[in-house]
Amino acid sequence: METEAATVAALLQERQIDAACVASAFNGEFLPRAQYESQRLEAGCRLEVLSPMQGG
Repeated sequence: METEAATVAALLQERQIDAACVASAFNGEFLPRAQYESQRLEAGCRLEVLSPMQGG
């Protein structure tokens, strides 16, 4: 996807995703929530955003 967001936090906000309710991986590595503000996005990077699921 294309975005003008410079950081993971800005992208989540742009997409109206509550950062407190998701876990993220940046280029295949777990990204602690404390790093969302400082993790810069770059062309070709891979960001996975996962939300918890319940049920069986």
